[in-house]
Amino acid sequence: MELDLIALSGYRAFPPRLAHQPIFYPVLNEEYAVQIARDWNTKDVNSGFVGYVTRFSVNAEYLAKFEVQTVGGAIHREYWIPAEEMDAFNGNIVGEIAVIAEFRGSPS
Repeated sequence: MELDLIALSGYRAFPPRLAHQPIFYPVLNEEYAVQIARDWNTKDVNSGFVGYVTRFSVNAEYLAKFEVQTVGGAIHREYWIPAEEMDAFNGNIVGEIAVIAEFRGSPS
């Protein structure tokens, strides 16, 4: 699972995107992150029916080259980081990636 790979990095990097994941979507607020983890990931077999909310900081100068995307309501704000940018994105994470919430579902 993705969290296992984050742990292997010492909580300092997100894993490379898979072939079906051309974009990494870090969201800009906890409410949206909770919504994804609780309402989507816990129903997804590919997520193991578990969702995690992480908190991390990224160098603002690096992020300035990406536009903030609003993909629904006002809380649905995120960056679209191309998969080929993951090494640079990870290199601009300041400190560690913290897990601040966990949600579990079950197969239906």
